[in-house]
Amino acid sequence: MKYLILFFSILLWNSSFSQNLPNAELINLQGQIIDAAELKNPGSPLIISFWATWCKPCINELNAFHDYFIDLEDTGLKVLAISIDDSRTMSRVAPFVAGQAWDYEVYLDPNSDFRRAMGVNNIPHTFLIDDKGSIVWQANKYIPGEEEELAKKVIAISQEKLGDRN
Repeated sequence: MKYLILFFSILLWNSSFSQNLPNAELINLQGQIIDAAELKNPGSPLIISFWATWCKPCINELNAFHDYFIDLEDTGLKVLAISIDDSRTMSRVAPFVAGQAWDYEVYLDPNSDFRRAMGVNNIPHTFLIDDKGSIVWQANKYIPGEEEELAKKVIAISQEKLGDRN
């Protein structure tokens, strides 16, 4: 019984320090298939933003946050922009992203498997995952100015992490 308790304690401890994203096939802009579960950012904040080329609020949100993203690079922040464009509009994603000059990692979710696994019904839908892997903030719409709140939360996570080291 002691060993069983120890095993589950270690398992719980390990899972609390990794960002456990669901398994789902994504495609990067070079056409490679990637498992979403591999897109982790252990020990640093992670933002996942679901968007589409035809969604103006999505594009506004990603553009508005970009300046903050550049200023937050020292926090280790990683941003994943997950396009839910379907087979009809998927070919527009790479040229569109090239024109935006985003420094985000962009992936395609052509079958919407990742979107469903994350419980996303409408876009834009953005998640902030802390350095321990917990979803600490999410929004399923974009309101101008919201990017400032998101940046403050990223800074708070980063400062909390620094406080844990001291």
